[in-house]
Amino acid sequence: MFKKPIVSLFATFSLITASHAAEASAWEVFGWMEDTLIGEWKLSPAQAQSGTESYKHKAVLPLVGTDTTGIAFKLIGGEVTIQEDLLPNTSKQMVTMYHCKDIACTNLKATHYCSKQNQPEFLANLRESTPDRIVFECDMSTELCRSDEDHIHQIVHELSNGGKHLKSSYFAWKDKKLSTTHSIYHFDRK
Repeated sequence: MFKKPIVSLFATFSLITASHAAEASAWEVFGWMEDTLIGEWKLSPAQAQSGTESYKHKAVLPLVGTDTTGIAFKLIGGEVTIQEDLLPNTSKQMVTMYHCKDIACTNLKATHYCSKQNQPEFLANLRESTPDRIVFECDMSTELCRSDEDHIHQIVHELSNGGKHLKSSYFAWKDKKLSTTHSIYHFDRK
């Protein structure tokens, strides 16, 4: 009942204090995500899928350039969690949950439920994130992020065209180095 006003109060306080800091606050990044990502996005046409071959996967290609949802973001859990649903209703469907790391919201945490059959955990990169570029890095305090196992190690959401275009990148890590098997998708707001 009091969650939304408390969240708004913390967000306002964080915005005031963040204006004097070199990096964004967790609440500020959450606010950017809420303001810019919430809603449904369709996969851009093939010619707009620049810098990637990810869209050619047999489960993804039929969605390219159609009005079918390719990624969706929504508020859940009393509006303090953002759920990302990537490639819904396909064999490559994945979900990422974004929320405060702790009660004081010192950072944002994300857990990515991956088609690689693992669940890497991330922390927002508060220094590199901007209203148009949200960056999450693998949480190196977790076993998976420190391991040799193939996993997503960085998630980057980049907005352009006045917030109507979204480039979502999922960078893979294997054998403790960046892999060439990352996934990049381009979306347009529905």
